[in-house]
Amino acid sequence: MDPETPIEETVGAMARLVREGKVRHIGLSEVGPKTLRRAQAIHPITALQSEYSLWTRDHEEGVLPICRELGIGFVAYSPLGRGFLTGRIGKREHLAEDDFRRTNPRFQADTMESNLALVRRLEKMAAEKGCTAGQLALAWVLSKGEDIVPIFGTKRRTYLEENLGALNVRLSGQDVMRIEELAPKGAFAGERYAEAMMSLLKKSH
Repeated sequence: MDPETPIEETVGAMARLVREGKVRHIGLSEVGPKTLRRAQAIHPITALQSEYSLWTRDHEEGVLPICRELGIGFVAYSPLGRGFLTGRIGKREHLAEDDFRRTNPRFQADTMESNLALVRRLEKMAAEKGCTAGQLALAWVLSKGEDIVPIFGTKRRTYLEENLGALNVRLSGQDVMRIEELAPKGAFAGERYAEAMMSLLKKSH
């Protein structure tokens, strides 16, 4: 959301494109409950895209209930915590010099160690379930509702195939509870973006 432009104006412009047959559906990204209601009052919103994973659960109390009330689908980006929940990123040195994650508060030296300890817990449970930590994390997102669609990024076919394997991981209610005990809400250290970006996101709520 552009904080300088009322959401009514933005959605109103997109609604005109729908009426003209140039756009089929309207989706928004990273807006909060109040903004979402205002947008919906102008034109039906089909989907909201926001970050959601075991290490980012901010939207469970506000955004997700509103999406379900209004019939808006939820597209969860970074469901693997920008790759961290796979357990493959143990040190900052594992990231290229120009990798965006080097600027992310959760990938700093003082936060990575404590965050990695939580991932190691998930890895142990994943081994018991016969899957990878990444597959367990994706299966958890999938367990949160059929109206939630996780989207992950990858550059390698092997990782694509591994991620798709999460569809074969069956989690019971007890499994979900155990996962949330191993990696409790709010347990991961650091904000999900640097201060400037977090300030911008807060303005869109």
